[in-house]
Amino acid sequence: MKTALTIAGSDCSGGAGIQADLKTMTMNGVFAMSAITALTAQNTTGVTGIHEAPPAFLGQQLDMIFQDIFPDAVKIGMVSSPELIQVIVDKLQQYGARNIVVDPVMVSTSGSALMQDAAVSALAGKLIPLADLATPNIPEAEVLSGEKIATEADMERAAKAIGEKTGTSVLLKGGHNINDANDLLFNAATGQFRWFYGRRIQNPNTHGTGCTLSSAIAANLAKGFSLEDSIRRAKDYLSGALADMLDLGQGRGPMNHAFALTGVYKEEACVHG
Repeated sequence: MKTALTIAGSDCSGGAGIQADLKTMTMNGVFAMSAITALTAQNTTGVTGIHEAPPAFLGQQLDMIFQDIFPDAVKIGMVSSPELIQVIVDKLQQYGARNIVVDPVMVSTSGSALMQDAAVSALAGKLIPLADLATPNIPEAEVLSGEKIATEADMERAAKAIGEKTGTSVLLKGGHNINDANDLLFNAATGQFRWFYGRRIQNPNTHGTGCTLSSAIAANLAKGFSLEDSIRRAKDYLSGALADMLDLGQGRGPMNHAFALTGVYKEEACVHG
């Protein structure tokens, strides 16, 4: 059985972060492991507290994983400080990690800041260049590229700028009122673009979609699929999960359902093609 590691923050409400990653990787047929960068107090309406793991302890977690069950792929999500980023960079290089996917989580779906300003430059300058793929959304890509994104042409320009700056392929996720559900891949190895087209599903439960997509991509890379096939399979998985429209009940906030897509849509139900 192939293995995958998520390095990210914990979401106590279970819809994003480590919890979403573990569910997604398991549902996509790999053995899932985790190294926790931070505990968060959050739900679908916002984040009220972040308690970072000490950098040395994060390093210990990574040592224990790489020295025993070497991961076939690594997904990296929320890392809120430059010190934690440096530990991750050091360990990935030390152990020769492969199939690395970085989801540059800067702000939660609910709008809460999840990364210190000083960590952004470390992310762009040290961590993303080690990855095989980065998966920013449009606001994150604006930060990383320094460009305003308002059209599909802007998406292409920003994805290329990030990819050429870091040497890493970039999957720039659509949405945010720019296109429907279409994502753009800039392949840093070939310098070529590929659009992955999808349909927008009117589901209010969007907490954790970015975590789920990047984890599904990592799981498929771990199983030996190419980068483009891994992205396509991950998009199929996410679309099917959203279409299931799982409702966990009424809450009190503006996003009143927990997003539990990771546990309801099995890979075998995906339509690949």
